[in-house]
Amino acid sequence: MPDLSLEIDAGGDRGTLVAGIDEVGRGPLAGPVVAAAACIPSSLYADPLIAEVNDSKKLSIARRDAIAARLRETIPFGIGMAEVEEIDRINILQATFLAMSRAVEALGTVLGAQPDLCLIDGNRLPKLAMPARTVIKGDQLSASIAAASIIAKVHRDAIMTVLSENHPGYGWERNAGYGTAEHLAALATLGPTPHHRRSFRPVREAVSAVRTR
Repeated sequence: MPDLSLEIDAGGDRGTLVAGIDEVGRGPLAGPVVAAAACIPSSLYADPLIAEVNDSKKLSIARRDAIAARLRETIPFGIGMAEVEEIDRINILQATFLAMSRAVEALGTVLGAQPDLCLIDGNRLPKLAMPARTVIKGDQLSASIAAASIIAKVHRDAIMTVLSENHPGYGWERNAGYGTAEHLAALATLGPTPHHRRSFRPVREAVSAVRTR
């Protein structure tokens, strides 16, 4: 289970603003990439809610949604996104970094100050205006990163559910835009939508197939 060891080591219990950052949506064929930045105030380090925070992938949908709702009411956070056009134009890695920087900026607005340190899930650092460090498998180690992963996941899933209402047949309300068999079959029969990432090979092939029909 993630805990606050990294945050405490960085001085989070002594007033240092430590933010955890995570993203969701690098792999899907459709929809934006979403990042969240979350800061757990030292006054909440012993809050029972923080003990429930875990890697979003290890939580059931119902529990993840419930924890996300409580986190949004309890801790400062910011959300940043990069849209499909940006993903296709600058590539998914750079779009992920862009979403992360936007999330940190949004968190700074909520806090009224920029974080002193950002803990980034993974092994690559985006360009930020403050010190940052990577944490491999950070959503399993840092409560701040895990909180960000939950908030980002629930936010993006909600976006994909709304998009699925306007573009039925792809199963986005179930697969969140990932390349499941259902999604790939719909791509082959229905073709791509404006929300598909044309720089991703399965979508690019579907576009080519539509042009040759």
